[in-house]
Amino acid sequence: MEILSKAIPVAMFLFVVSSMLAMGLSLSVGQIIAPLRSARLVTLALLVNFVLMPLSAVAIARLLHLDRPLGIALLILGTAAGAPFLPKLAEIAKGNLAFAVGLMVLLMVMTGGYMLLVLPLLLEGVSVDPLKIARSLLLLMMLPLAAGLIVKSRYEGIAVRGAPLLGKISTLSLGLLIVLMLVTNIQNIINLFGTRGVLASVLFLVVGSGLGWLLGGPASGTKGVLALGTAQRNIAASLLVGGQNFDDPKVLVMVVVVAVVGLLVLIPLARQLAKRSSI
Repeated sequence: MEILSKAIPVAMFLFVVSSMLAMGLSLSVGQIIAPLRSARLVTLALLVNFVLMPLSAVAIARLLHLDRPLGIALLILGTAAGAPFLPKLAEIAKGNLAFAVGLMVLLMVMTGGYMLLVLPLLLEGVSVDPLKIARSLLLLMMLPLAAGLIVKSRYEGIAVRGAPLLGKISTLSLGLLIVLMLVTNIQNIINLFGTRGVLASVLFLVVGSGLGWLLGGPASGTKGVLALGTAQRNIAASLLVGGQNFDDPKVLVMVVVVAVVGLLVLIPLARQLAKRSSI
């Protein structure tokens, strides 16, 4: 089991880097920026991710009377937006891929500063190091994306050949990651059943996807992307903040459980959205 646990960061690295490279090779900077020129859509995306999701986390924790560590984890997740899984989910859903990448970048950039300002106000004794969050996101996500965009702009032939290969690598590594996370965390998931933690995770995801869909604008491509992007939180930033500030292991366990449940719920949802778009 220890060997499998050590394989998770490797699978995560492969997935995130290959996904970002594939996105960069498939899009241009102009395509990524274009959907973000809609001030209304950007405002709604920021509202749902940084206002409504933290409020939803607090409401769900109180409604289900969650233990304090589980409620803390849910609130941390509520403030952490910009998940690296979003472009892959958007691809599965046949949504607006350029909007997915642009939204992911926007939310990632905002998350570090937002958590720094908001979490100390909501949780006593919490400190957030935005530089650590930014460093991991920059190295694993922004640099591969930028490298892919540069190759796309200068070497079109390489981009055309490389994007499908990297897409396959990202899909395989995502499947491996899901299996590894399920196998290594199955006991943690079972242990949370009596605490209503799994139910809270599902509710959190359902509320996030519902709010994102409602506020995602008139186009189904952006509605689906915002639904998936709102429900899928930034697990890396959440684990970093939770690990830095809390000794109770239930905080990190809850974050991991939300990550696992999120993949199990959102991938089928993305497939359903793809079927809906093809009708």
